[in-house]
Amino acid sequence: MTIHREGRTLLFVLLVVLFAINWAVGYFFPEARIAQNILIGASLFFYVIILQFFRIPVFQVNKNERQVLAPADGKVVVIEETDEPEYFKSRRKQVSIFMSPINVHVNLMPVSGTISYCKYHPGKYLVAWHPKSSTENERTSIVAKMSNGTEILFRQIAGALARRIKWYVKEGQPLQQGDEFGFIKFGSRVDIFLPLTAKVVVKPGDITKGGKTVIAEL
Repeated sequence: MTIHREGRTLLFVLLVVLFAINWAVGYFFPEARIAQNILIGASLFFYVIILQFFRIPVFQVNKNERQVLAPADGKVVVIEETDEPEYFKSRRKQVSIFMSPINVHVNLMPVSGTISYCKYHPGKYLVAWHPKSSTENERTSIVAKMSNGTEILFRQIAGALARRIKWYVKEGQPLQQGDEFGFIKFGSRVDIFLPLTAKVVVKPGDITKGGKTVIAEL
């Protein structure tokens, strides 16, 4: 396991701040041993929570051009047939994965392909499970075109807490299934739009692992 680059500065600053607070309490209130111990315990707990949020697990991606892998850790909250108005402008199967603050927040390519579309949209910060969050919240829409011509759209969506979307791809860039394409800080959602012919193999409530869980077969 490694620590994501998006969290390294934050973790360093947080460590310095927590150390300073604990040192100040110990220096100015030397008799308050119980309070010092409680503060130390709370500081360690808080730091570990933030640390695990930025972790990057190491695992082997089982690449398969006929499968769509989960782009993120989280829980399946939506599976439905819907209109996709931004890029396809037609009916698609949508699978949405909600990422809680305790999930790994690295976003991974669900398929291998070339980025044929990438656009950032400023917007609102509705809770990530809100029905309109997919079209009204701050978001980034990315489309990967596979070698057989099939295109898959995946959308990073900010939530009420997550207000920092990062994406590392550009149009024309080739990427492999399981490669990192982005990161969302502190709770969010990822929508995947599939062809109507795709067979979704997950169900609402299922827990996904980014780059490992198969969510659909093409």
